[in-house]
Amino acid sequence: MLKQTPLNAAHRAAGARMVDFGGWDMPLHYGSQIEEHHKVRSDAGMFDVSHMQVVDLAGEGARAFLRQMMANNVDKLTLPGKALYSCMLNEQGGVIDDLIIYFMREDWFRIVVNAGTAEKDLAWMEAQRQKLAPQLTLTPRRDLAMIAVQGPNARARLWAAMPGSQEISEHLKPFQAAEMGTMFIARTGYTGEDGFEVMVPAKAAPFLWQALKEQGVAPIGLGARDTLRLEAGMNLYGQDMDETVSPLESGLTWTVDLASPRDFIGKQALTCQPVARQLAGLLLLDKGVLRSHQKVLTAQGEGEITSGGFSPTLNQSIALARLPAAVATGDAVQVEIRGKLLNAQVVRYPFVRNGKACYKNS
Repeated sequence: MLKQTPLNAAHRAAGARMVDFGGWDMPLHYGSQIEEHHKVRSDAGMFDVSHMQVVDLAGEGARAFLRQMMANNVDKLTLPGKALYSCMLNEQGGVIDDLIIYFMREDWFRIVVNAGTAEKDLAWMEAQRQKLAPQLTLTPRRDLAMIAVQGPNARARLWAAMPGSQEISEHLKPFQAAEMGTMFIARTGYTGEDGFEVMVPAKAAPFLWQALKEQGVAPIGLGARDTLRLEAGMNLYGQDMDETVSPLESGLTWTVDLASPRDFIGKQALTCQPVARQLAGLLLLDKGVLRSHQKVLTAQGEGEITSGGFSPTLNQSIALARLPAAVATGDAVQVEIRGKLLNAQVVRYPFVRNGKACYKNS
């Protein structure tokens, strides 16, 4: 039996094509994935992300515990509501998960982890809590639903749908959050567009969904969510990194604090490992579609596509690929697709920034 979010009935009523996504019954699209993609880039769309796991860490010493658990440094979090993106590593320096941490108080941090890794993450955090900080409590919050509202008009549409929300969220900077009664509003997202991720009590989610719909916010499925995040150059756990891959070889060096004397799980492994690979962008120059696991041939050796697909904004196929570290931006490479070698160019990502294409269709 697949797990269902509080919005499952709303998706089915809207005619969504439902799929199994990590054990959850989730909408892939509501008719046209490409139209949904363009809606987010040009206006506003909403995503049901209630399958993701919210975890509250509470108690004295919460910050000290997270200093040891996370590759990024939670000491950067000084203002209540401030958020931090980080990887949580194993002893070998592999990525257990990538997640967002919100600092609310010294005795309360809110963590949002990926749906497909939630059970694994909770087991790992609980084992470390028992060993390092038994006074703390870890509370999974399945009583909360989460709706992401994304796009250039997302903020205005949310404010119209939620009376009182503008006053509390208008001055939030990116990667900041605030509470509004039982609601939690964060200026975060996974599309490369501005907007919010809103946590509400599960029973209130259908009402917020309907209120947003009445303000012209279109429901968006997982298909467009993936093409949006790929254009934005955002990693997807299980494809662009996992427990066998270092964040230093996953384009996530910026999230790893190796400069401070702070120790954290996986730090020693990272400092000892040579960085032989890198995550880079690819633009396909020939006709075809780049997909994950396709082989990439470079002058410096073989690589592999981790995430690939068709970019509706660029009208061209794009990918993230793990390549030899010596490969440079601008290099010509070839991708093996169905027995043929197609030409591609190594580029910097993101492919789309603030709704605008960074590259012209060649």
